[in-house]
Amino acid sequence: MKMVQLSEAMSHIQSRMRIYTQGMASTPHYLLAGLAERAKSLDGVTMYHLHLEGPTPWVTSELRPHIKDISLFVGKNLRDAVRTGLSDYVPIFLSEVPWFLQQPKFRPHVVLINVSPPDRHGFVSLGPTIEATLAAVHNADIVIAQVNPYVPRTLGDALLSVHDITYGVEYAESLNASEVGSSDQISREIGRYVADLIPDRATLQLGIGRIPDAVLTELTDHKDLGVHSEMISDGVRALTEQGVITGRYKTTDPGQIVATFCMGSHALYEFINDNPAVSIRAVDYTNNTAVIRQNPRMMSVNSAVEVDLTGQVVAESVGPRILSGVGGQMDFVRGASLSVEGKSIIALPSRTNSGRPRIVANLQEGAGVTTTRNHVQFVVTEYGVAALHGQTLRERARQLIAVAHPDDRASLEEQVGKRLPRL
Repeated sequence: MKMVQLSEAMSHIQSRMRIYTQGMASTPHYLLAGLAERAKSLDGVTMYHLHLEGPTPWVTSELRPHIKDISLFVGKNLRDAVRTGLSDYVPIFLSEVPWFLQQPKFRPHVVLINVSPPDRHGFVSLGPTIEATLAAVHNADIVIAQVNPYVPRTLGDALLSVHDITYGVEYAESLNASEVGSSDQISREIGRYVADLIPDRATLQLGIGRIPDAVLTELTDHKDLGVHSEMISDGVRALTEQGVITGRYKTTDPGQIVATFCMGSHALYEFINDNPAVSIRAVDYTNNTAVIRQNPRMMSVNSAVEVDLTGQVVAESVGPRILSGVGGQMDFVRGASLSVEGKSIIALPSRTNSGRPRIVANLQEGAGVTTTRNHVQFVVTEYGVAALHGQTLRERARQLIAVAHPDDRASLEEQVGKRLPRL
């Protein structure tokens, strides 16, 4: 790794190159600001990335002729850009992104990463985020690292030799963090129903947000839980410190909390720092169905935008408007359902904040089905649990109407009755 100034590092990015950047909490903002400046003198550059945190200064109408932005998972900071055409979106399973980056048509020429300073053995750490970054690094011509003392030293697949990095740029920058928010009554009700479905000695996969956090707060009386997840947040840290999460009965990586990225508070980043109980792994390991299913009692808990009365799950869009991405929902839904005594759970409020139903007779026009009705096992709202696996269309409709908002049930029954008489 040759240490250089930002301008020199950016000078190696040329027109018509493809770039991949590390994301989530590890988004290298200093490097990306330099890229935005460099892009003004380039043409035909393509930027690929997953969820990014913070500003995206290269995504502007002025720079659009110079650099094309392509999201493989859309964060809230780029939703408007995707809607207006300043950014594009590729629907893809998160587990397949490393494969995607190895294809000649998409292989990055340059990778931007955010790493800890080298240790005495000459290794840096990718910190709280790996996702597909390792695949990008190993297939790129140039690797530019923001060497940042705020990046925690995580273990697992996160260690990278300085010899794998072409240029290093020193810049101290605090990681994007979010404090744990207070849960609302609806989330707490959903959390209780989901927690009742989870047995002792289970292995957990949960996402981010109020509902996963509410589920975790309801698990304090459980015993010997494990974690094999796409991501972990502060709720996992709290349960580990309370002795609820031990990983003792996991088949893969026993005793270790496994994830491909962490998002949460600075206390979470301190928790994962140099912690041998936390293993940050590449996404083609964490989200590999063959790996996930090896853990008995694998519990997958994910959310949704809406679910129709046959069990189709929309999680990435409101109608045609993209909110996020395919992500790893299907990876874990399938892995958990194939696990011995495993369960896949879709948890969502019965209505949106504006009062629109989330349990619907028909999906919104243009909505993308993230998880098919063939894969769904349990759907949970604040009104209870709908067990759909092995049920007929009529039985599914009955169960889902029972957990819909009470004011929506008569309308749902009427609409279903037109298609499935004598419901």
